[in-house]
Amino acid sequence: MSNSNNRRDFLRQMGLATMGLGIFPSLLAACNNGNPTDSGEKKDSTKANEDLHKDLFFKISLAEWSFHKALFAGKMNHLDFPVRAKKEFDIHAIEYVNQFFKDKAKDKDYLTQMKQRCDDNGVKSVLIMCDGEGEMGDLDPKKRLQAVENHYKWVEAAQFLGCHAIRVNAAGEGNADDVAKAVIESLTKLSSFGKDHGINVIVENHGGNSSNGKWLSNIMKSVNMPNCGTLPDLGNFCIKRTKPESNTPEGWAKTKCLEEYDRYEGVTELMPFAKGVSAKTYDFNEQGEETTIDYTHMLKIVKAAGYAGHIGIEYEGERLSEEDGVRKTKELLLRVGATLS
Repeated sequence: MSNSNNRRDFLRQMGLATMGLGIFPSLLAACNNGNPTDSGEKKDSTKANEDLHKDLFFKISLAEWSFHKALFAGKMNHLDFPVRAKKEFDIHAIEYVNQFFKDKAKDKDYLTQMKQRCDDNGVKSVLIMCDGEGEMGDLDPKKRLQAVENHYKWVEAAQFLGCHAIRVNAAGEGNADDVAKAVIESLTKLSSFGKDHGINVIVENHGGNSSNGKWLSNIMKSVNMPNCGTLPDLGNFCIKRTKPESNTPEGWAKTKCLEEYDRYEGVTELMPFAKGVSAKTYDFNEQGEETTIDYTHMLKIVKAAGYAGHIGIEYEGERLSEEDGVRKTKELLLRVGATLS
């Protein structure tokens, strides 16, 4: 899908939601691959990565959603994600999406394989993005409680994998104030469970009310728990959009945003609670700049908030391949990050 704020709505429509300038070109080239140098000498990709990143004010991670087309089409195996992140993109931290191993949350053998792939490649598991487990803002108390409890297994899986957080959605149908009260109740309960496991519960601006920065930041203030925070997505600020022609990725890609929250204002409002940042990209111009989002402006906002954690690459454009989109996003983060660090 070309708009990730469609992801939650698309999954729900499909029935899933109710299921349980300056950096040297040579340095940029070094960060993009672990290939031999022209002289034939082998690069130490880990050292190269550390050298390139050590002066940035943030760390770079890779969101699995960047490969959603390949994963949904069966062209990529979820277990190969850590290996690809390290060997193809020289990225040493990853963010999972539960849709790609949705029946494995309690499968310790499978989770052990995931963990081993990371350990073998020096890759850190950062978080799990959770979809399709019910709505945290459901106005029906029983459904809301079920949604909260459905996330418990992901908290436990995150702990096992060594993640610091799970990402949840503050979704719900109804009056915005009523949904907010429901979300506050759900987040408080889930964050209490997360606290016992050393896991943060973080909310992404993911369409609808949650893409209203003021609405979501007020929820954070009301919950007021150290392990409850936000995952500001730099591109997800569509509050209302047209209905899709069909319940397919292609159908959702053709929808149009009818009401959009100011993305820079929204990120500013969400950053005080941020325990992660999602670097959404759609397309790039000839200068390598993102065509929808002013990344210099955005990263200035992120830095001003004192954030020093991971910024996760999440490419979901149509023109470039998923692989090229990831590379372009990484180049952009390194270039802009170097000018601000």
